[in-house]
Amino acid sequence: FFTRVSDKLIQRQIPQQTPKTPQNDNNTESKDYVDVLKVLLGQQPASKNNQTNLPEKNEVDETGDINVKRSSSGRKHVLLMASTRTGSSFVGEFFNQHGETMFYLFEPLWHVERLLATAAEVNNSTALPGIYGDILQALFLCDFSPLEKFISPSPQNHVTPDLFRRESSLALCEEPVCTPVLKDVFERYHCKIRQCGPLNLTLASESCLSKQHHAIKAVRVRQLDTLQPLVEDPHLNVAIIQLVRDPRAILVSRMVAFPSKYQTWKAWAQDGQVPENDEEVKRLKGNCDQVMTSAELGLSKPQWLKGRYMLVRYEDIARYPMQKAEEMYKFAGIPFSSRAREWILRNTQTTEEASGIYSTQKNSSEQAEKWRTSIPFTLVQVVQKVCGPAMKLFGYRFVDDEKTLSNKSISLLEDKQFS
Repeated sequence: FFTRVSDKLIQRQIPQQTPKTPQNDNNTESKDYVDVLKVLLGQQPASKNNQTNLPEKNEVDETGDINVKRSSSGRKHVLLMASTRTGSSFVGEFFNQHGETMFYLFEPLWHVERLLATAAEVNNSTALPGIYGDILQALFLCDFSPLEKFISPSPQNHVTPDLFRRESSLALCEEPVCTPVLKDVFERYHCKIRQCGPLNLTLASESCLSKQHHAIKAVRVRQLDTLQPLVEDPHLNVAIIQLVRDPRAILVSRMVAFPSKYQTWKAWAQDGQVPENDEEVKRLKGNCDQVMTSAELGLSKPQWLKGRYMLVRYEDIARYPMQKAEEMYKFAGIPFSSRAREWILRNTQTTEEASGIYSTQKNSSEQAEKWRTSIPFTLVQVVQKVCGPAMKLFGYRFVDDEKTLSNKSISLLEDKQFS
C-alpha cells in the first residue's frame, strides 16, 4: 500500500505505527491516502491536553453565521494565490521588501508537489489540496516540521541546503538565520545579498516567530474553497490576494519559460492549426475554469471570506504599481513601508536586459503589453474560445483580427472594479 503512495516517501519517513493495509475499496481510497499522508506529516488529533492555550471557541450569531474569533497578537498572514506566469514573483516582492517586521516565503509548496508528482492517486484525489492547506497553516504558525518531511534530501538536524528559492526570501538570508558558510556544501538557491551556510530551519522558525507579519506566495493552490479551514483557523489572521492575468499573456509567457512543456503549442503556432479536442487545449480550459471558479467564490463574499479576499489583475499592478501596492497593504492591514515604496520605484522601470523571465525587475507598463506582438492570432482565437468566460469576468477584451491584436494603442483591458 505504501508503495502506491510513493516509495520515496516511505524510504524517508516511516511512521511509528504502520497503518493496516486497507481492503480494495475504491470508495475509501481517497480517505486512505489522506490518513497515511497525515501520519507521515505527524498530525495528531486534538486532545484536551493540548487545547489549554487555544483562543475562545467561535460563536454563532443570530443569522447562523460563524463569527471566527482571531488571535489578538495583531499578526497578519497574507497568502498571495496565483497561477504560474501571472507576475506573482514580482508582486510577491511588494511584501518581501516590506522590511524587518515581515517574514516572506517563496513557493514552499514546490517541495510537496515535487515529491508527490509520481503519486497519481494522491494527485487525482482530494488529498493534495488538504496537504497544501496543512503545510500553509503550519508555516504561518512558524512550524517548518511538516514541510521538512517533503524536502529531499531530508534535512539533517533541521539543516538543509535544498530549500527551493531560499534566496527569494530576505528573512531567510538575514541574521541570525544566515549562518557561517560551510566548505564543500553546495546550495543551489543560495542567498545573493550575503554569503550564508545551509538553512537552519530552527533558526528560520525563531525568526518567523519574531516577525509581526507573514506572507507566502503560492501558485500551487488552485481551489479557493480548499482554504476555508485555513481562513477559519482562530490562531491565524489570513488575508488572501488572488492574482490573475490575461490568459493570452499567460500562454505566451509559459511558452517562453517552459519550452519543453509547450512544444505542442509551438508547433501549432507554426502550422496555424489547433485541434480543439487536444488534451493541451482541454488543460488550458481547465486552468482557466479553476481560476474563474475561485474568483467567483471570492467575489460572492461567503461569510468565511468576508473581508479576507481581494482580487487583483496583474495588468492593473503593471499600470499603477504604487497605487495597487498601497491597496493590497491596506487590505491586508499592514503599514505600507517606505522600504517597499522605494523598491517599487526602483523596480518598475528598468532596462530590457534586466527583465528576464524570472526577474522581479520590470518596466511594468511595457511588460503587460509585450505579449501582443509575440503570439500568432490563431492561438489567440483558441484562448479566447476556451477561456472566454474567465476573460469576461476579469474584464479582458477580445480581439477579432491580427491588426487589433498588435495595435497597442487599443486597450484590451476594461476599467473594472472588483469588490
